[in-house]
Amino acid sequence: MLIQLSIRDIVLIERLDLSFEKGLSVLTGETGAGKSILLDSLSLALGGRGDGGLVRHGLDKGQVTAVFDVPGHHPVRVLLRENGLDDDGDLIFRRVQSADGRTKASVNDQPVSVQLMRQLGQYLVEIHGQHDDRALVDINAHRTLLDAFTGLTDEVAQLGGLYKQWRDAERALKTHRARVEAAAREADYLRASVEELEALSPRDGEEDDLAEHRARMQKSERIAGDIAEACEFLNGNASPVPLIASLVRRLERKSHEAPGLLEDTVQLLDAALDNLSNAQMEAEAALRRTEFDPRELERVEERLFSLRAASRKYSVAVAELPALAAKMVADLAELDAGEERLGSLEKAATIAKADYDRAAHSLSAKRVNGANALAEAVMAELPALKLERARFMVNVTPDADNASAEGIDTVEFHVQTNPGTRPGPIMKVASGGELSRFLLALKVALADRGSAPTLVFDEIDTGVGGAVADAIGQRLKRLSDKVQVLSVTHAPQVAARAATHLLISKGPVEGSDKIATRVATMTPEHRAEEIARMLSGATVTDEARAAAARLLASG
Repeated sequence: MLIQLSIRDIVLIERLDLSFEKGLSVLTGETGAGKSILLDSLSLALGGRGDGGLVRHGLDKGQVTAVFDVPGHHPVRVLLRENGLDDDGDLIFRRVQSADGRTKASVNDQPVSVQLMRQLGQYLVEIHGQHDDRALVDINAHRTLLDAFTGLTDEVAQLGGLYKQWRDAERALKTHRARVEAAAREADYLRASVEELEALSPRDGEEDDLAEHRARMQKSERIAGDIAEACEFLNGNASPVPLIASLVRRLERKSHEAPGLLEDTVQLLDAALDNLSNAQMEAEAALRRTEFDPRELERVEERLFSLRAASRKYSVAVAELPALAAKMVADLAELDAGEERLGSLEKAATIAKADYDRAAHSLSAKRVNGANALAEAVMAELPALKLERARFMVNVTPDADNASAEGIDTVEFHVQTNPGTRPGPIMKVASGGELSRFLLALKVALADRGSAPTLVFDEIDTGVGGAVADAIGQRLKRLSDKVQVLSVTHAPQVAARAATHLLISKGPVEGSDKIATRVATMTPEHRAEEIARMLSGATVTDEARAAAARLLASG
């Protein structure tokens, strides 16, 4: 429940700290005193729309802090943990509103988005006014309220799981069917491609290995040509060896005729012949070591050409050909096994849908029974609220073609305000005052089921008086036995039944020409005077005081 509300520099409120108790608390005061400001401030702290105009005139920013005491098992704590937020102790919602329109939100002193703050706030407080009956506007909320009244919330959650299983099975079936159909359209192409790639049999890294091998052989080819040319020169017809050998023989014959003249020359020429012979052998050995094989080079180049032609044909890099071949083989295998798997997925989807349909129809039947019970519970509250001629109906319309995680039903609250008139949706048929009373009857029927732990009613007693106002007060009191209730009211019959009475007033700030809103917790004596004022107006009479005493005694 809400235990504290602190407001700083919001509109006419300079500084205000309010504490709230269990049960029914009422806020009363003259029109224009600032009751709506309190509700606007609370709404701001719960993630409501910010507005720079809320900041007190002349200041840069205002701030609202709301503190809640929430049980450890409450769903809001689960949501906090799911979003990585601390949930120990009381929950502190703080909103800082800047005059330039910007806002900052935090929960338990941890920054949060306004969207998350609003989502968390919906678990904690419902604010209902004569023109803000959100529980009655949204048809989805009608279904949620019926489920809460009937105790079907857990069953709805289980149905949501079955719905997810069914939809997941349908998606898997759809995806696989599309894949099989696409593969079937390309079956001939796939088979021809697989045969071609299997014949080619590309290997990982093969292109790089072949290119490197070809580069080595091309280099060897160039070197082998030069060595072969050297061998041809040393061994061929142009070889200088025979000429030098003949010259040596002639000089040797002449050396006997001129001793000491040609010996050194002959010796050097002999050495040259030996070196040429050695060079001849080394060149031949080097040519053998090049190991260049033109047929191997041709084979490597043909392999590279085949791989690169396949790369261009299939629009993938050569390195990706092995993966492509594996994928095509897998696609063919999937095509061959597709019909069998398709049948399995169709069976799974059929079973999942049957499970969902069975649970959804069972839930629908329970909703129909619960709708009658809820309508009777609300109808029981209407006579005292001067709606004795009205009828409240909960229409449950099953539609298997409109299945969702919440079931197959559309639930809508209809009313007939007078006999002989056509029943219709509550938001279209009921007037503002009637709508507030229908809402109150609905909330009393639901008690602590389907409601936030704190309910705020903003002047739902507007336009009524006497017995109707007293009936509203009685029902707010009964409702406050289950949840915390805050009510802004002008009805003394409502105010008299409160456990806590807060008086809102407006007056000048001491030592300043500014006006500020103040809130005081009423003592029993002052409370009686305030209720007398509400009964009689500006001039409080003894009769009004006596009537106020009777109201307080009956409350």
